[in-house]
Order: sequence, then structure tokens, then C-alpha cells
Amino acid sequence: MSGYIYRTEESAESVRCPCGISTRIITSADTPVANIHVTHITDSRKHFHKQVTEFYYIIEGTGKMELGDDVVELKPGVTILIPPMLSHRAYGNVKCLIVGVPAWQHDDEFFCDE
Repeated sequence: MSGYIYRTEESAESVRCPCGISTRIITSADTPVANIHVTHITDSRKHFHKQVTEFYYIIEGTGKMELGDDVVELKPGVTILIPPMLSHRAYGNVKCLIVGVPAWQHDDEFFCDE
């Protein structure tokens, strides 16, 4: 059968990013529909996306996330939907699954400190 992607977290590329270390399991190179990243965050830069809606699911660890002017706690089992244009950053020590719809592109990340 063809037309599907089978990939393990261990086989995917891990890269340093403004959020920490991101294992990019499914990327825009695979499909424009969505991306799937597993990211270890300790201290990320506040940023927003103009096109991408992000879904964060906390796998392990604890921390906090700034969403606009609000701050929420991060712990295993928490899910957050972040719409386009909402500034956000996470800090602490968390491992999370991040799904971006449509798939994240490098030119759709804008930093609030620039």
C-alpha cells in the first residue's frame, strides 16, 4: 500500500528552535495539511503565527504558557488550542506534542521582541 507515512519519533530529525528542541515527525515537506512536532521546551521566545493554528498537548513535565495577557499552567494531559495571531510562549520543563494546521512554514513565525 502507498500514500501513507510511517515514521517513529526516534527516526525523525531533531532541531534546535526558538522553543527548545523540536523533533519534526511530520513537516510541510510531507504534507501542506498539518505538521506534527514533539518539542522539549524550557524557555521559548514569545511569538505568533499569521496562518497556523497550533494544538499543544503536554506529554510530560510542568511549566507555564503565556497566551496573550493570560498565563496558564502546563502539566501532563493539558491541551491548548492557539489560534493565528495570538502571541504565546512556554517555559518550565515540558515535553509536548504540537500539531500545526496548516503545516508550519518558516516564514509564518513572528517574534514579539523584534
